[in-house]
Amino acid sequence: EEHIPRITERFYRVDVETSRTQKGTGLGLSIVKHILTRHNARLSIKSEVGNGAAFSVHLPTH
Repeated sequence: EEHIPRITERFYRVDVETSRTQKGTGLGLSIVKHILTRHNARLSIKSEVGNGAAFSVHLPTH
């Protein structure tokens, strides 16, 4: 859970050791957050160690 505030930062990787063996740039959630911000939407993240994470998108109604 301590990583949640930072995982939408560009190039942020939770596990440096795993990032050496798995491909990826750490840009995905940063791009998602940017797009949502431009649409006045928000991203919610809930995580449990060993159980994974749930990502929710909250879009405004006009």
